[in-house]
Amino acid sequence: MIRLGIDTGGTFTDLVKFDEHGLAVHKVRSTPDDPARAMFAGISEIVASGEQIEIIHGSTVATNAMLERKGARVALVTTRGFEDVLLIGRQTRRELYNFFVEDRRPILEPGLAFGITERLTPTGEVLEPLHEDEVTELIHALRTSEVQAIAVCLLHSYANPTHEDRLALLLTDAGFGVSASHDVLPEYREFERFSTTVVNAYVTPLMAKYLGRLEEGLGHSRLRIMQSNGGSISVSCAKAAAVRTILSGPAAGVVGAVSLGQCSGYKHLITFDMGGTSTDVSLIDGQIGMTTDSTVGDFPVRLPVLDIHTVGAGGGSIAYVDSGGALRVGPRSAGADPGPVCYGKGNELTVTDANLLLGRLDADHFWGGCMLLDVDRVGAKAQEFAARLNMPVMKLAEGIVRIANAHMEHAIRAVSVQRGIDPRNFALLAFGGAGGMHACEIAELLNIGTVLIPEHGGVLSALGMLLADVKKDYSQTVLKPLSDVSDEALLILFLPIVQKARAEIEMEGFPERSMLIECALDIRYIGQSYEITVPFSPGYAENFVRQHVRLYGYAIPFKALELVNLRVTGIGYTNKPAPPNRELSERPLVEPIATRTSWFEGQAWKTAFYQRESLGSGMKGCGPAIITSGQSTAVIPPNFSFSIDGVGALVVQQPTAQKLDTQGS
Repeated sequence: MIRLGIDTGGTFTDLVKFDEHGLAVHKVRSTPDDPARAMFAGISEIVASGEQIEIIHGSTVATNAMLERKGARVALVTTRGFEDVLLIGRQTRRELYNFFVEDRRPILEPGLAFGITERLTPTGEVLEPLHEDEVTELIHALRTSEVQAIAVCLLHSYANPTHEDRLALLLTDAGFGVSASHDVLPEYREFERFSTTVVNAYVTPLMAKYLGRLEEGLGHSRLRIMQSNGGSISVSCAKAAAVRTILSGPAAGVVGAVSLGQCSGYKHLITFDMGGTSTDVSLIDGQIGMTTDSTVGDFPVRLPVLDIHTVGAGGGSIAYVDSGGALRVGPRSAGADPGPVCYGKGNELTVTDANLLLGRLDADHFWGGCMLLDVDRVGAKAQEFAARLNMPVMKLAEGIVRIANAHMEHAIRAVSVQRGIDPRNFALLAFGGAGGMHACEIAELLNIGTVLIPEHGGVLSALGMLLADVKKDYSQTVLKPLSDVSDEALLILFLPIVQKARAEIEMEGFPERSMLIECALDIRYIGQSYEITVPFSPGYAENFVRQHVRLYGYAIPFKALELVNLRVTGIGYTNKPAPPNRELSERPLVEPIATRTSWFEGQAWKTAFYQRESLGSGMKGCGPAIITSGQSTAVIPPNFSFSIDGVGALVVQQPTAQKLDTQGS
């Protein structure tokens, strides 16, 4: 069977095919008005009619619905008296010293929070039974409000879901689509649980409609959807829990980056995924970082996701002059339509246009020669823009690139320096359509010595989907002193969750020999507000103390510990493409396909242009150089050297970088 990874981006839709012949890659222009249209077009161009295929798809449908506020009309049904939990939120302020900070943009419209009489204790005992006689009136109010989805979030349902189950059933029987909080997130903390459930209800109808259309168009092909946790799930699961897919594309990129980075011998990486609309970065300190503390569109989503930081800087980021007369770049993007000026339709200069002006793109071989870039059109627009700022065109272009680089440098500092981690001990692994164009200059800003650009870096998110396993996460709040829970009691508490994980991974099509169940504990010192996740293995309490010291710099001897949550992850191992293993012996560099002028640091340089496909393992060269392929472009500035390693990755070295130790490789 053919396996196909498909990543829908803001500008291009990437496809990677894996069959008995190996890997094949393909790119098509995205269709933002209907992402499925680009998918179907790409599939028809890379797969022969009638072939059996399994598709793993990363979708931005849920993400865009949140960011653009285009989800369903949602109602919240909760325990009477708690209708304003989402409005109140937490006491923390996003901007401590800003007196004019804007409130969160609500996804729940005024008047769509409904209370119903019932009450449980924090341990699950019934204080007030569910008043089912109120449900008829509630249903009438919901229909009058013309809601499209309902989030049911009752107090303490994580401890006892009986009331929530019954209410969800009654509302489902009345014809509503319902998200129940104990199904989405059976954990304490009302605000985060309510928020995550409401977000799920908000994006699920749109996602279900989109996935339904895909299923109809794909016929008998098997479809899986990439999740934010770095694994994939079936379509039926994604339709019911679309909130789990919000960071699916970036998550796949990190999975692919870690796998290919390890093949090149690097376990300590900063991944740098620059696309057309945004840039996603993540720090890999030997293993992929996970977090349950994520925010999408100003609202917490407390589910396990890969630890990824995103900024609105990409190849399509638009340059403009602000009210103070300063040059600014992004976060607004030209996207796929109209796209940058050089694509022929856009009228606003972008980062891609600036790179073209600087001679860092091959206008005749862009996208493997499938698209000609309009240099003259960009030049005319740039002349107009530069005249407004009274500066030369090349200075304008360099300014646009520098500002974009500053945004992306700040993102990398957010996942490294701001967490007490020195980026000089890591290699920067760049991918995405524009990652290779900016990685070296950003490495120079951060004094990072090594930049890796994988062979299929331009489509790495799509490739990462083929490298990802099926993965499902489960949690359950306990809230007991750790001393009161023996290891035997923990095994009993874990048993029903583990059984559920095994059953659902088996339903995904994986036998016992192809699955793994991982158990973990959320632990904190009693009295703390936040917990640390550690594996459920011998010495887990001591492991917590070590992690606390690593994260916060201290431990509290003799302080009692509290068990907050149980966590279980079910994994089904998929059939993955093997990395290439080419003989690595030094050989002469091929002749460049052209030598042209490019601009670096205000100077014009004679720059060699190479086709990536003609560079073999063992070849070495030095900058300035531009390396183009049908997927992406890599820019090697002056004073950088490059080589091709045994797995086909472009390894770029900055000789002047100072490394603190040898931990980074």
